Amino acid sequence: MTDPEKRQPVIVLVRPQLGENIGKAARAMLNFGLTEMRLVSPRDGWPNPSAGPAAAGADRVLEKAQVFDTLADAVSDCSHVFATTVRKRGVTKPVLTPEQAAKDIIAAQGRSAIIFGPERSGLETDDVALARAIITVPINPEFGSLNLAQAVILCAYEWSKHVDLVQPTVEDMLPPAPQEEFEGMFEQLCTMLEPRGYFEPEARAAATRRTLRTMLTKPGWNHLEVRTMRGVLSALRRKEGSKPGDEPRS
Repeated sequence: MTDPEKRQPVIVLVRPQLGENIGKAARAMLNFGLTEMRLVSPRDGWPNPSAGPAAAGADRVLEKAQVFDTLADAVSDCSHVFATTVRKRGVTKPVLTPEQAAKDIIAAQGRSAIIFGPERSGLETDDVALARAIITVPINPEFGSLNLAQAVILCAYEWSKHVDLVQPTVEDMLPPAPQEEFEGMFEQLCTMLEPRGYFEPEARAAATRRTLRTMLTKPGWNHLEVRTMRGVLSALRRKEGSKPGDEPRS
């Protein structure tokens, strides 16, 4: 397996207590491209009707989830097992951050698994002893409590940084407007401001104009934003009672 996307870790939930939390963990997994969930002795059995609504659409993760009687069985095909815990449980193991563990998973030969303990108590000492390394995060010592989905999402996010997932917020952004469009908007604004004495005194006009330009160029406006601003300026210039299109366009 040389493709990083084929190296996705198995997410193993050990003795999970609530169906809702299993569903939320599935949602966290699929958010970041992980699809293989394994359950070890879920308290309320499986399938659990409470898991589906909490998964919020991550049904394919739940549908593929496998159930095992023991943790050893659940990770029997995995060469690298990471135990998530904020306490070492008296076991001496390498301790990694989620970021370091994700790098190891991507680089490793063979399958990897990340195991998470029950919501109330976390992994037991015997569970942690089975792992090759511990994953933990710096956390407030006065409140070291992460819920199951939060713990899953920390690890899933760090893994996702090494594969080509789409980032919608970047994908949907429009490119900055061409300089010509910006110049048209800027000259329109200056033309409206001049008769109102904005650039007075004349000795400061150039500096004031430069400051205004600097302020307006900071956002990196796209063409729709430029058009919107020009529409605002046109509305401000419009005589009371006139309609859009009555005035000449700049």
